[in-house]
Amino acid sequence: MRLIFAGTPEIAVPTLAALEGAGHEIVAVLTQPDARGKRGRTLHPSPVKAYALERGLDVWTPEKASAPEVVERIQALEVDAAAVVAYGQILRPALLAAVRLAWVNLHFSVLPTWRGAAPVQRAIMAGDDVTGASTFVIEKGLDTGPVIGTLTERIRATDTAGDLLERLAQLGAPLMVQSLEALDSGIARPAPQSEDDISYAHKLTREDAYVRWDLAAHVVDRRIRGCTPAPGAWTTLPDGSVAKLGPVSPRLQRSRTAPGQVRFEEGEVLVGTGTEPVALGWIAPAGKRPMDAAAWWRGARLGESAQLGEA
Repeated sequence: MRLIFAGTPEIAVPTLAALEGAGHEIVAVLTQPDARGKRGRTLHPSPVKAYALERGLDVWTPEKASAPEVVERIQALEVDAAAVVAYGQILRPALLAAVRLAWVNLHFSVLPTWRGAAPVQRAIMAGDDVTGASTFVIEKGLDTGPVIGTLTERIRATDTAGDLLERLAQLGAPLMVQSLEALDSGIARPAPQSEDDISYAHKLTREDAYVRWDLAAHVVDRRIRGCTPAPGAWTTLPDGSVAKLGPVSPRLQRSRTAPGQVRFEEGEVLVGTGTEPVALGWIAPAGKRPMDAAAWWRGARLGESAQLGEA
């Protein structure tokens, strides 16, 4: 098949590689324009662009993929279909109509559960046991198109959003290949999504990533894992400065303390929650690299009444 691929982050690369590996012709790769790094000085290509250039593929980085001139270029290519994985732009009807078959999206949930920008993160934060991936035909609505194929994957007790996204990216790549080939051969019968069990995975905000120590330990654990690595869970230290946190481990056998109260016990840094305390894994005070929580505690020299977050 003659295909266009549209994607931006690292999780999109396995699908592009799988399509190439299956012998399909990638006639163009669409990805977001180069972005500035954290210091705002140097422009960096997206992971998809970097991979595509290494492979000698034709890369496009339009500010607006649905602009008339982009649509005309795609029409001139006479492609069969387009594969989309976390591209990051809204695709307008004129663009969707510019290929022979369809634009097919790989979405990291079992639709119609967790439509939207952060399905993996929201699934972890909600305490779901199982998630998955779906391929669907893109239409006007937000992740509402008919589904071609799905797979399921168990959410492990220690999964961060990064862990689970990486796993689903690998599992979803062959699903996209199979879905496009089935669509091309006429075997696929895209099915309308159910009107039941619809949920939305809104993009995570900085407020979502703030750790509320008054919540139950298992909720604190899920929220931190769902925000790791991005946008990054955070709290405030006793001096009012901000620190990012890595995943924590609930400690059922330890005595309870007030929410946010921090202490050192049996080689671990424990923080009180609304139920049992949790043990910190790593912490990154403002301007510093992540460090082992025990090492941070020894250097911070906090008193017994030290408090993380709001009292």
